[in-house]
Amino acid sequence: MLLVKYEKNQYSEGVSICSFIIAGMFLYWGLNDLLIKPLMEGAAIGWWGWFWIAIGVAIIVGQIARWTNRSKLRNAVLYEYEEHPNATIEEISQNTAITLKDVQAVVLDLKASGLLRGKFSSTTGEMTNVEVAKSIEEPSMDTTVKYCPNCGTAKTKEAAAFCSYCGTKF
Repeated sequence: MLLVKYEKNQYSEGVSICSFIIAGMFLYWGLNDLLIKPLMEGAAIGWWGWFWIAIGVAIIVGQIARWTNRSKLRNAVLYEYEEHPNATIEEISQNTAITLKDVQAVVLDLKASGLLRGKFSSTTGEMTNVEVAKSIEEPSMDTTVKYCPNCGTAKTKEAAAFCSYCGTKF
């Protein structure tokens, strides 16, 4: 069971740069009301500045919380694949209470980072040849890359310099 606070489509929507820009605007308005206007124009302190600063800080804290929660969602999906290596995306979604869209996004991210390797059966939807890595290992100089670092596709030819599925350079 998932032990993190999760909201629908939280992973796929994730952190937004626009939110940080909007938070910056609120912080600017707040600091302008509290500091700049009273010093430059001799006006009274605008107490609305505290309101604008509070909104800006709340937006920033919310975005940081979303960013930190993403790793918890990734760990929950990795744990499910460790416990049930042949599970389908739908089963992982049911077991973790994460939406199907978010589980798909997490699996793609995990495969791209090399933490989850395997293929999905085109007939049953189950994961086959599952390999869950505990951490990303840097390849040593004497070994060859066996999986694409971008999509997780197995390298079919030793002389291949690019992935046959996504075109990423090995």
